[in-house]
Amino acid sequence: MLFNSFAYLFFLPLVFILYWGIFNKNYRFQNMLLLAASFYFYSCWDYRFLFLLVFSIGLDYFSGIQIESSKTKRAAGIWLTISIAINLGFLGFFKYYNFFIDNFAVLLNTLGIGVNIWTLKIILPVGISFYTFHGLSYVIDVYKKRIPAERNFVDYAVFVSYFPLLVAGPIERATHLLPQIQRKRSFNYEKAKDAVAQILWGFFKKMVIADNCAPIVNEIFSNSQSETASNLVLGAVLFAFQIYGDFSGYSDIALGTSRLFGIELLKNFSYPYFSRDIAEFWRRWHISLSSWFRDYLYIPLGGSKGGLWMKIRNTFIIFLVSGFWHGANWTFIVWGGLNALFFLPLLLSRKNRVHLEVAAAGRLFPSFREIWGISMTFLLTCFAWIFFRAESVSSAIQYIKGIFNESLLVFPSEFRPVLAGLIMVMFSFEWINRTRDHGLKLHERKPMVQAAVYIVVAYLILNFANFGSNEFIYFQF
Repeated sequence: MLFNSFAYLFFLPLVFILYWGIFNKNYRFQNMLLLAASFYFYSCWDYRFLFLLVFSIGLDYFSGIQIESSKTKRAAGIWLTISIAINLGFLGFFKYYNFFIDNFAVLLNTLGIGVNIWTLKIILPVGISFYTFHGLSYVIDVYKKRIPAERNFVDYAVFVSYFPLLVAGPIERATHLLPQIQRKRSFNYEKAKDAVAQILWGFFKKMVIADNCAPIVNEIFSNSQSETASNLVLGAVLFAFQIYGDFSGYSDIALGTSRLFGIELLKNFSYPYFSRDIAEFWRRWHISLSSWFRDYLYIPLGGSKGGLWMKIRNTFIIFLVSGFWHGANWTFIVWGGLNALFFLPLLLSRKNRVHLEVAAAGRLFPSFREIWGISMTFLLTCFAWIFFRAESVSSAIQYIKGIFNESLLVFPSEFRPVLAGLIMVMFSFEWINRTRDHGLKLHERKPMVQAAVYIVVAYLILNFANFGSNEFIYFQF
């Protein structure tokens, strides 16, 4: 089931009514409803893979109890290793099996050993990267004694499978989400109203911005060899807007949906295209994934506390693994490597934590220096996005080569003035609200203005959206 489908527009109100209208007396019943709704939500994609989700939940639930109950550190470590190995084993098989097999065959052929290795037509279960990381963080936190093992299976199952975040995050932590699941929730009208506004803004970013950028981006990337340089630049820029509108739009819908049920999820985006350097960008883009790798990989490796070689090594490891997490293709690894190269000078010069506040804090307009920093960061990001979007590394290189010729000065034929205007609307709202939770969080004391803006945004969605025709990009990860 897609958020941007008519089915979801029936599903969400039904669950909401049951949750607050019938099961509101007991949060345990609410949790059982959320679990049933989450399993149904996931099975709408492919019910055959529901067993994999349930198995993953059961594995980590049982492993957490065994880790906590172990008499020795060694025994607890064995259970942790078993859980991690099985989780990563499933993830590796479904997501990376053919990648490794294909590249192994290429290596052998390069060495003069002719092979014809059989590969499988494996369907990637939607959301497996996300719910696997939920479980991994839980068992690691239990092992580190950051949290006690959860004994209530329903509560733990809701933590892993909670439908707003199940298929594309944010990647939650048990320390943050489980306590909310285990206590009584009260309906708050003002929070619910703002949650609906955040959902509306998510639909706008996904269905108006991302889905209207998508066909132009697809056309340009599919025919890059025959496109003008100006169209190639336009394609890279529009993909930056597409992936932002798509994924941050999903996150807004997920966070808003969850707030309707009285549960706050981790913020996943914080206006990343207003960042003044790459380090700030990665503090604001896909925050839950970046912080996950920081806490469970980067810091255990030594972080930035070691010598020069350790800093360089850890930086590349974190970005290369992050790239590979996104998909079984060398393009993602190159994308991660490029971001490591962009990030490394800031780390080595100790300037990676300079911009901790929002740009132009307390001011409406940024300074020239801030405009320069935002522009250069966006340019580097768009350059890296070319590899993320391309089908192969070679096609990405050809795409980049095509940008550097005299047709760069030709006005791009794929430019759409209406789409450009809609993108400006999106970023104008987000700039004004860059210190707030979402781009449509308006002044509470001006209800008439709020109503007018909501109506206009709803009109734009109805006028420009194509319901249910475009999946979210991050479903494939």
